[in-house]
Amino acid sequence: MAVKIRLARAGAKKAPFYRIVAADGRSPRDGRFIEILGRYNPRTDPSTIQLDVEKVDAWLAKGAQMTETAGKLYEIAKNPEATAPEKGAKLSKKAQAKAAEEAEAAVKAAEEAKAAAAEAKAAAEEAAAAPAEEVVEEAADDAAGE
Repeated sequence: MAVKIRLARAGAKKAPFYRIVAADGRSPRDGRFIEILGRYNPRTDPSTIQLDVEKVDAWLAKGAQMTETAGKLYEIAKNPEATAPEKGAKLSKKAQAKAAEEAEAAVKAAEEAKAAAAEAKAAAEEAAAAPAEEVVEEAADDAAGE
């Protein structure tokens, strides 16, 4: 008998939660199982994972095979600091292109603002230097005129 550690769906229609069970590989998904090892509720925020790691280790030592999803949940349960991956909104190709264009426009605007600031700084330095030169010339004229 090939034992698998897998998820068995429970809960109402469109409101699932899962039991993590050790079951015969030939039994149906929601059918007969040998032992409940934990629970997983994806509908809470963040997802709730309750798993008896010692029982899972015991079943793995006996030769049970873990499904991919059950394996991911097991890794999260073993490491308490780890968090379940966040569900991100997937953007369409059009939305990705639009976001890229907006990012490029923002970069160009920042470069133009930086160039304008440099020009303003240069103009301010010239304006500050010009009155000083006029004062020096007036002082020279006054000295020559005396």
